[in-house]
Amino acid sequence: MGELFRSEEMTLAQLYLQSESAYCCVSELGEIGMVQFRDLNPDVNVFQRKFVNEVRRCEEMDRKLRFVEKEIKKANIPMVDTGENPEVPLPRDMIDLEATFEKLENELKEINTNQEALKKNFLELTELKHILRRTQQFFDEMEDPNLLEESSTLMDPAEAGTRPPLRLGFVAGVISRERIPTFERMLWRVCRGNVFLRQADIEDSLEDPATGDQVYKSVFIIFFQGDQLKTRVKKICEGFRASLYPCPETPQERKEMAAGVATRIDDLQMVLNQTEDHRQRVLQAAAKTVRVWFIKVRKMKAVYHTLNLCNIDVTQKCLIAEVWCPVSDMDSIQFALRRGTEKSGSTVPSILNRMQTKQTPPTFNKTNKFTSGFQNIVDAYGIGNYREMNPAPYTIITFPFLFAVMFGDLGHGVLMTCAALYLVLRESRLVAQKNDNEMFSMVFAGRYIILLMGIFSIYTGIIYNDCFSKSLNLFGSGWSVRPMFDLRTLDENKVLQLDPAVRGVFNGPYPIGIDPIWNIATNKLTFLNSFKMKMSVILGVIHMLFGVSLSLFNHMYFKKPLNIYLGFIPEIVFMASLFGYLVILVFYKWLAYDAHTSRNAPSLLIAFINMFLFNYNDPTNQPLYRGQMVIQTLLVLIALACVPCMLIVKTLVLRRQYLWKKNLGTQNFGGIRVGNGPTEDQAEIIQHDQLSQHSEDDEHEFNFGDVAVHQAIHTIEYCLGCISNTASYLRLWALSLAHARENINLSLSHVLSAPSSASLESSLTWVKSHFIDPIYMVSRCYCECSEMLLLLDLTV
Repeated sequence: MGELFRSEEMTLAQLYLQSESAYCCVSELGEIGMVQFRDLNPDVNVFQRKFVNEVRRCEEMDRKLRFVEKEIKKANIPMVDTGENPEVPLPRDMIDLEATFEKLENELKEINTNQEALKKNFLELTELKHILRRTQQFFDEMEDPNLLEESSTLMDPAEAGTRPPLRLGFVAGVISRERIPTFERMLWRVCRGNVFLRQADIEDSLEDPATGDQVYKSVFIIFFQGDQLKTRVKKICEGFRASLYPCPETPQERKEMAAGVATRIDDLQMVLNQTEDHRQRVLQAAAKTVRVWFIKVRKMKAVYHTLNLCNIDVTQKCLIAEVWCPVSDMDSIQFALRRGTEKSGSTVPSILNRMQTKQTPPTFNKTNKFTSGFQNIVDAYGIGNYREMNPAPYTIITFPFLFAVMFGDLGHGVLMTCAALYLVLRESRLVAQKNDNEMFSMVFAGRYIILLMGIFSIYTGIIYNDCFSKSLNLFGSGWSVRPMFDLRTLDENKVLQLDPAVRGVFNGPYPIGIDPIWNIATNKLTFLNSFKMKMSVILGVIHMLFGVSLSLFNHMYFKKPLNIYLGFIPEIVFMASLFGYLVILVFYKWLAYDAHTSRNAPSLLIAFINMFLFNYNDPTNQPLYRGQMVIQTLLVLIALACVPCMLIVKTLVLRRQYLWKKNLGTQNFGGIRVGNGPTEDQAEIIQHDQLSQHSEDDEHEFNFGDVAVHQAIHTIEYCLGCISNTASYLRLWALSLAHARENINLSLSHVLSAPSSASLESSLTWVKSHFIDPIYMVSRCYCECSEMLLLLDLTV
């Protein structure tokens, strides 16, 4: 349990794996997930490593599976995911998997190629069918007797007997419907109006065999005279990607061709249906195992990638690896190595040897499904150093509580709790469904965070006496208007002021939370302003003091007394002298003034400003207590004295320790110690402290400038951070008031009647106030709370 509050103790271990059992051993280590392999070949190109061919083969299999998955999704076939976690296939099984995937890919490609060719042929026949039908209509219209009689009257009778009959050529085809206007304009300009175009839309959409999209096309027929115009027309049709089809000139030939086309379309439709059925059967069979195949291939790829990090012995019979692993899990790692050796059939056991190193191990924090969400929030801002205090366990309480302070509403908290409780109780079923929705996945991953946020919101909603922005009158109000006003006064005045100093008006505090009478008061926000602002400062200062206090445990664990005396103590004294004193003043003012004397109570804000200005002659703001000037002056001087202690003294002491170790050390001549320096044991302790104070890369040389700059940055950041972070905690006050202000004009009767009201505006107001605004406030409070979480992480 202690490791929950501090990162795991890690050790560097060396693995000796036999070549025949290395694959199985690494796969077993990967299943338990307790080791981190180091790259022992940093200078070797990735394409020159031993198992690069196996990695390429795994990538090729992964590519084929992605192709199959894309085809399955395109066919809208659900992929079966039973949640099975298959074992890593043995190396000899790679050939069988490759053959299976190769056969499946080739079969699908062949089916797709044949299907595309059949669809292309089907499209051409369908277009030809529409062309024959439409052109027949065009010719029937042109052969209308009325039109022929009209054309003969327009022609000169003398010329009609001498001029030979005019023979026009024509081409027919299909073009996209949106290109018709441009196509017609281009024909008119290029052919100078010497062509005649007729076009008609095809009502049904046609499927493009290449993309599968539905497109709309039109049939056209162009009449012209002469080979020159024919050439121009065909070039224009080619430029507009129009499909030209042969069309007979006589009605009998067109009729025979239409009958043949209809027969071919029916036969082709039957072949297409059989091809699609076969494709569906192949994809449905693949959909049952494609998820398992993905897991197997990617596990194999991960194993070979890990083996590439190992160093190969000169005898080519042994692989040497270095891993970081938790000390508490050494037995589990040994057991995994034994399982891998037995699975491979090797008789030579793998060797795990712990190594001594001066390198800083990686930080590792064990998590479970409850703590993983909070750990991810902390890690998003920064991961602590090795063996430092882990802030995540404390954020399990502080994060939801700070959120609830901003979003304190009993009604909305119950809704949030119920939604999170549904996700928690049905988590096994929801995990098995494998929902790919990114928004749902994010909410589901934080289900325990949302659950605690809802529970804490219920608590703070009770404290605020706020349920859907209305107060609950459970115990009766502690205020009474009878001692001050009669019924006539109450009827004639909408706004009255209650004086708590009058006997009988205020009968004592409400049992829990805020008195419900404040819900109808015009100065509700003014009252809550003072209450929530002071509460935010108190919570913020306590939170920051707690974060700084956690750093003490780090200094004690790493045995750094200098950081305690010249780091932690000045920091805690600086914050307590200024902002801790402000919290004490808040509590003192609450206890020292009552209803009779509250009008003469001084302003804490003015008093705090005057404290830094050493101004104690302000007639508008009298002292809170006797001796306030002496105490506040002393506190400011103590806080100012802490700054050079952190800024200068610590740097000078570090420099003194370095010089003492370097110039005044012990020298042994024949077993006799010479000099006034420390003993050998003391020198060893000093050296250990000096090395732990500074770099992690065995940096023995002390650089005064770097240390001074680092300490100056830390001191300035801490002092300014105390001020800015205290101001940042006022977000608790601001967001809480914003949530209360959004629905302050709603009445309880409106809330109950709005959903069934006939007024659309009333319903929209109810929905906005109880669903849209709370969702916006939830997201906003979550972001603000996440930013304030950084304070605890930095102070640790």
